[in-house]
Order: sequence, then C-alpha cells, then structure tokens
Amino acid sequence: MCRHAAWLGSPRPLTSLICEPEHGLLRQSYAPRLQRYGTVNADGFGMGWYDPAHTEPVRYRRAVPVWTDANLPALARVARSRCLLAAVRSATVGMPVEETATAPFTDGRWLLSHNGRVTRDAVRDLADDLPGAAESSCDSAWLAAAVFSRRRSGLPLGEALAEVVAHAGAKAPEARLNLLACDGASLAATVWGDTLFLHHDDRPGGGVLVASEPLDERPGWQAVPERSLLLASSGGVHVQPL
Repeated sequence: MCRHAAWLGSPRPLTSLICEPEHGLLRQSYAPRLQRYGTVNADGFGMGWYDPAHTEPVRYRRAVPVWTDANLPALARVARSRCLLAAVRSATVGMPVEETATAPFTDGRWLLSHNGRVTRDAVRDLADDLPGAAESSCDSAWLAAAVFSRRRSGLPLGEALAEVVAHAGAKAPEARLNLLACDGASLAATVWGDTLFLHHDDRPGGGVLVASEPLDERPGWQAVPERSLLLASSGGVHVQPL
C-alpha cells in the first residue's frame, strides 16, 4: 500500500503535504496511523505540481525512502502551486522498486497516484498494448495507463477513474483501488479498499485537501465513504457512489 495527498486551491508549497503538518507524508512514510496493509512506506516517493509557465506538470520521483533525500526539504519549499500531488510508496510484493514504478504517473496534463494493489490480469484488457503504454511493469503504472487512455479518448477525469476502478474491481474483488488524480484545475479520487479523507475550506485563500489519512489535528476532516468517487474543482466538491 501507499499514502498519498493532493491540494487544489490557493497557491501553497509542497511542504504543506510532506513535512509541515504533524502527520504529513514524511511522517506517514514511517509511522502511518490508519494504514490497513503494511507498516512503512519506504520504497520511494514522488511529487508533482503545476507551473503556469509550462503546459505539463513538473515531477520529482525517487526510489528511496523520503527521509533519506537531503535535497527534498529545500525543493519542497520552493515548489509552489495551486495544484499539488505527492505520494510515499510501499511496494506490492513482486513489484519493482524503481523510479518508474513510483507515483505520480503522468501523461500530458495529468498526474495520478495509486494506493492499493491489483493483479495486472485484472487491468490487462483496459487499454491497447497496456504493457507498452505503462511507465513501469508495476500494477499501479498499468492502472495509470488505463486511466490515461480513457482521458485521451475524451472521458472526463472522474469518469475515467470510475470506469477503470469498476472494471478492475469486478474482475478482482480483492483489489484495493484508491486512485488520486489531478490535471491542474481539478482533482478526482476513488475510495475502494482503503481510507481517504477530505478537508474543504471554501473561504478566500482556502481550498480542498485530500489525503489517505488526516495530515493534522484540525477539525473538519471528513472520511470519504467506501466505494465512492470524489470530484473537486472551482465549482465545489462532490462525492458520489461508484
């Protein structure tokens, strides 16, 4: 399993997801509070953010524990955006531990993270030439490639996630399919087999924070129901059954 988090709202640095909160992703990498499978997330980490000067997101990934990267604190302080996504990884047994297997995965404007596990056979028929289209041979990269294929065909981000999760979940009932994706202007997430929490501040300067588990002790964190799709944009936050 993994832990991931994303922000959509007024500009803020990546430290707001990783090391500033008491229970940010740095701490969740070695002491997660609500993780159902696995005890540490030391098989890599990654983060992505959007710079107005570029059409595609900026991405930084490593296949080492997040606490071992001496360059990360300074980088996370200056990586500032209206839309952020970060993840720490606990690799599925048998999956490679390498940068290409580490979230976030990307295609064009999109970033995607997967918290869970699924057999590759359950997603093999979701896209043409899936092994060749994926960044890595790991299960999460295959899921990402399937979602990106649907986005390129014109499906909205939330519908692309929902279709892939419903298909994979039907073929592999034991799969855990918490996906978190963004495109710079919107977020979409699925809850299927693990926890996801939402903190929404609609006041000026606020925004939407989504995370596998609460990053701090502030009031207002809400658990997103199991088998749900969460959609967030400038128009608000919506949660619907999958």
